[in-house]
Amino acid sequence: MSEIDKSLIGAWSDPFTVDVEKGAIRKFADAIGDPHIMYRDEAYAQMQGHSSVVAPPTFPTCFRPVVQPPWFANLDRRRIVAGGISFEYERPVTAGMQLICRVQLTGVEEKSGAKGAMQLIHQETHGKNASGELVFISRRTTIYRSLDQVQKGSLA
Repeated sequence: MSEIDKSLIGAWSDPFTVDVEKGAIRKFADAIGDPHIMYRDEAYAQMQGHSSVVAPPTFPTCFRPVVQPPWFANLDRRRIVAGGISFEYERPVTAGMQLICRVQLTGVEEKSGAKGAMQLIHQETHGKNASGELVFISRRTTIYRSLDQVQKGSLA
């Protein structure tokens, strides 16, 4: 089934910039239903030692490259299902940061499930601040289902 070019494992996307804004943090916190004051009140966040409001830990899920990386660009979107995601932080993401991010293809696995064949696409997104210091790494697994699964209407 291998439709993902495994020779691209280790390849990086082009860098893309994310300007972290207070309003985006607040809207994200609202969307996930988290009322924590740190995501909303700049004075409170500053009293806790931060430069501005702090983004929820899952905020980098909305960071996407402008141009899809080559291993992802031609995939059939109907066949994509979210898998797992994890985050590692060196420092919090705060409003006012400008992050330079890149996505790396770290692995591709062939799996066979009860509903058919699939590929697990493993990627990491690295975000660095304006000084070039690592802020976060998010690790994401995306499930790429077989065309047969889509045609049968299976979600997994």
